[in-house]
Amino acid sequence: MSQTEVLAGKTAVITGSGNGIGRATAKAMAQAGANVVVSDVIEADGERTVQEIVDAGGKAIFVKADVSQASDAENLIATCVTTYGGIDVLVNNAGIGGGQLRLHEIVPEDFDRVVNTNLRGTFLMSKFAIPHFLAKGDGRIVNIASTYGLVGAPKAAAYCASKGAIINLTRQMAVDYGHDHIRVNAICPGYIDTSLGRRKATLSQEEFDAATARREKAAGMQPLGRQAQPVEVANVAVFLSSDGASFMTGSIVTVDGGCVTTFNYGEASN
Repeated sequence: MSQTEVLAGKTAVITGSGNGIGRATAKAMAQAGANVVVSDVIEADGERTVQEIVDAGGKAIFVKADVSQASDAENLIATCVTTYGGIDVLVNNAGIGGGQLRLHEIVPEDFDRVVNTNLRGTFLMSKFAIPHFLAKGDGRIVNIASTYGLVGAPKAAAYCASKGAIINLTRQMAVDYGHDHIRVNAICPGYIDTSLGRRKATLSQEEFDAATARREKAAGMQPLGRQAQPVEVANVAVFLSSDGASFMTGSIVTVDGGCVTTFNYGEASN
């Protein structure tokens, strides 16, 4: 089997796949032979991802979902199973940033919004996918965490808390479901060239440019000296979902250009 067929016959759900890492992962999964369920809260972005997959000869559908809502998460998994006859891979990628504030400055509702999307969304999607994995005796979950879940970072309390919780939830699920042949791993991206935390829709042009400059400066301080492209994370997600990673579970894989090997974190939030 060639590298482009490592997920042939499999079906994968990727949340938050209208942009960034999720979009790149959906396209990489399709290129590896999987049927892909693209999901996002922004319909136009998700449909664009689907169209690009189909145009490249892959198979994909779009399901709009807010993963922080139990009914949406349940419907997403149910639609996948109805459309493709099952589910083999779940990538919990949907996530949002928490702004640039110290903890005492955060509005409680904003903290809840970050935790609900990042952590609760991972919980809900896994909750509704795992029964299908148990029924077939196989399943792969890849949680997209962050290097900010491994270290403290300036003015990122909600984001750090949510991503740190995802890391330990990954380990916990690996313990509970290993004997059921369900593998659960996490990826911790470093500085990735995406719009997370600096969307032009929510920031002024001046704020957007400043945030971009901070990220680029901080990334330049890391051993590899640059931000990654989303596909560089997506390729790792494909590997963790494949039989090539058959003895990996509970693993926390950094894709960070050496970020957490240094003290150079800069001033940007990830």
